Amino acid sequence: MSILEKDLTVKKATREAFGDEIVKLGKENKNIYVIDVDIAKSCKTVNFIKQLPDQHINVGIAEQNAAGLAAGLATTGKIPFVSTYAVFGSLRMLEQIRQEVCYPNLNVKIACSHGGLTPANDGGSHQAIEDMGVLRSVPNMTVIMGADYYSTRKLVEQAAKVYGPVYLRFTRDTVPIIYDENEEFTIGKAKKIKDGSDIAIIANGDTVRLALEATKELEKQGISVKLLDMHTIKPLDREAVVDCLNIGKIITVEDHNILNGLGSAVCEVVAEEGKGTVRRIGVQDQFGQSAPYEKLLELNGITTENIIKTAKELI
Repeated sequence: MSILEKDLTVKKATREAFGDEIVKLGKENKNIYVIDVDIAKSCKTVNFIKQLPDQHINVGIAEQNAAGLAAGLATTGKIPFVSTYAVFGSLRMLEQIRQEVCYPNLNVKIACSHGGLTPANDGGSHQAIEDMGVLRSVPNMTVIMGADYYSTRKLVEQAAKVYGPVYLRFTRDTVPIIYDENEEFTIGKAKKIKDGSDIAIIANGDTVRLALEATKELEKQGISVKLLDMHTIKPLDREAVVDCLNIGKIITVEDHNILNGLGSAVCEVVAEEGKGTVRRIGVQDQFGQSAPYEKLLELNGITTENIIKTAKELI
């Protein structure tokens, strides 16, 4: 069955995927550790604590200490996953990530829930709209965001097996299960959901579901869409972006500031190739506010309707 034909009413949060996968990985490899900062319930590491207490450390509300501890563990051959909220895992820990993790290129994974606007009613202070952009600017760091439960599990598994710093972004709300359990994913290689000839849509994370809905509607209207799930924005799959230039018209969709995230990464490739047009749909360089998640998406034009409208304007 094509992904476009799948029933998208079955939903599960990507933070749940992390919680489930890290237990499996921890049982398989005793070098895997989870470092919490007193929010294990929200970040879904509670089962890891119950089943693998000897591989768990809670440092309290002290993210910077968590990053330093992770760096130290990595020097002894451990594979630490620091689990926290995205806004704190990317910004409060940034100096320690740069100086103590990325500069010596240590095998530390920063696994963050509540990415993007999904903290919703918690307000702009808890919404991480610049996390992926900040961390993709730091040398040696890999930056990943899965689109659903199964893709996130596969990407967490790969992150544990790849040496070096990795930033994994999860979200709070449930999202449709898009992929089958056995679907394969490779860090740094985009997932081509559908080929097409009139316009290319490149999305990541929770917005892949919006891009899917837009693709279905555009296809009904006779517009052929190429749809990519760009789960890794660093290293970006340059070849996949260049392949979209045969169409020449690209829309990027992300729950992240349009500056320095997926859209900017794609624009860099397009500019270097010297051809093609890109329209970026994402957070419009503004802080969020307290409101339901879907309302915040609407306020930033991150909607199926806007993807369709933008596609028609470009063609």
